[in-house]
Amino acid sequence: MRRRHGPRADVAGTTIAPVAGVTTHQSSDHRRFGDRHAAGVVLASRLQQFAGRTDVVVLALPRGGVPVGYEVARALKAPLDVFVVRQLGVPGHAELAMAALASGGINVFNEGVLKWFRVPRATLEAVTRNELLELQRRERAYRGDRPLVAVAGRVVIIVDEGLATGSSMRAAVLAVRRLQPARIVVAVPVGARDTCDALREIADDVVCASTPNHFTAIGLWYEDFSQTTDDEVRQLLAAHNAERDTSETSIVVTSAGKRSRAHL
Repeated sequence: MRRRHGPRADVAGTTIAPVAGVTTHQSSDHRRFGDRHAAGVVLASRLQQFAGRTDVVVLALPRGGVPVGYEVARALKAPLDVFVVRQLGVPGHAELAMAALASGGINVFNEGVLKWFRVPRATLEAVTRNELLELQRRERAYRGDRPLVAVAGRVVIIVDEGLATGSSMRAAVLAVRRLQPARIVVAVPVGARDTCDALREIADDVVCASTPNHFTAIGLWYEDFSQTTDDEVRQLLAAHNAERDTSETSIVVTSAGKRSRAHL
């Protein structure tokens, strides 16, 4: 497996050193997925080494990554939460990210782009304010007043529906890294091979279930790629939390029953 050595500066101007033992899992299985839930089931099968662990958290990028993340978290019996990322494009060049905002109050700036385009501080602050309002709106819509699940010292699996350019996932990884997790795993059902490879430089592990040779767009690898709505995101988060509450209650009851019998 090809490795790169030495630190590199990512798109947001933060220097990240490669992590020892980084591996990338890819598959030559290039079938289309029925929908995001079906893709999540396939992806979960590639992540079974994390099943049943108490130190694993699944963060899904909304909105399309949430149905995928739901199936992954369900299979692994891990907590599920959303991680919102908003990229700030250069005025007049929206495809170029000059910064990114993420859940947890994280700001990541692309110093190279800011200097090259000589973006005025006032412009950056104005765009940041607008995008921050949208980020906060989405977080309230998805989790209400509940804070982001704790990730410090835990294995964080960041899930999305696929990887094309990988810009949103890259911003998410850099933002989550600042929250001091023990390990970051990027996991997607399908992605461009070069993008999956490039993410090795900032993630501890990258799992791309399918990396087609002629990747053009994520949606082409789904039979049903209809838009995921805010309501669906809320429903999936609520359903997963309810399932975990039920499971934990059953464990407590079972344990209490064993203790009672031991005293007979």
